[in-house]
Amino acid sequence: GRSSARSWLYRIATNVCIDMHRHVQRRAQPMDMGPASPPEESFLGPLLPEATWITPVPDSRIAPESTDPAEIVQYRESVRLAFVAALQHLPARQRAALILCEVLRWKVAEAAELLDTSVAAINSALQRARATLGSLPREVPSKDLDDADLELLDRYVDAFERYDIEGLVVLLHEDAVQSMPPFAMWIQGATNVGCWMVQPGPSACRGSRLVPASANGCPAFGQYRPDPAGGYAPWALQVLEISGGKITGMRFFLAFLGSERLFPQFGLPLHLDG
Repeated sequence: GRSSARSWLYRIATNVCIDMHRHVQRRAQPMDMGPASPPEESFLGPLLPEATWITPVPDSRIAPESTDPAEIVQYRESVRLAFVAALQHLPARQRAALILCEVLRWKVAEAAELLDTSVAAINSALQRARATLGSLPREVPSKDLDDADLELLDRYVDAFERYDIEGLVVLLHEDAVQSMPPFAMWIQGATNVGCWMVQPGPSACRGSRLVPASANGCPAFGQYRPDPAGGYAPWALQVLEISGGKITGMRFFLAFLGSERLFPQFGLPLHLDG
């Protein structure tokens, strides 16, 4: 069984989260807010507040200590940005039941005791939560990066730093998605992503340097662009998703979200020397 102190702390944290859920705005991804846009700057729209967005978390803060492959896969699935976004569709108690039972691997009876309800109520909440999540678009399950994936990432870094657009586009899945919080605009399709990189991409990305990181169970990079004062300044935290030997998702969390706070969380410096 679990220690009474641990259960007591979980009870407090769960109840606080449920109370907060009742009073805060649901966070989202750009893909949740409307259809894909043409790759034209006029569709960029306004900067939206940070509280609008689901933001990335460094793996170093949330990765399990276990070396069990099954637990590691479970962890990756539970922190993927798309899964976190999907949880936003659930009522607070369904979300709590799902996280306790399917992410933290608690028994139904333990979750019922923590949430001060019955086993039947937890089973019902889990059933409804699974039905809701099952109706949403599903991603290909994540896996460990193999040698081919690592080579793909090396090619991505090389092409991006040289701003070789043709070299970048061939690395993308034909339906790849690029998003750029804090803008609601997002782009779908390798060809459209390439068009965006042709214009207006160069003003923000040409001459950049990438520093590796990891976020939400995915490979990530700190992107630094040339600083007029010398060296390179933070511009975006890039979180990439890979499937079938191609890049399927490119989420660029731009510096407008607060690079002075975001970058150090991922062990990334606030300036690179030239």
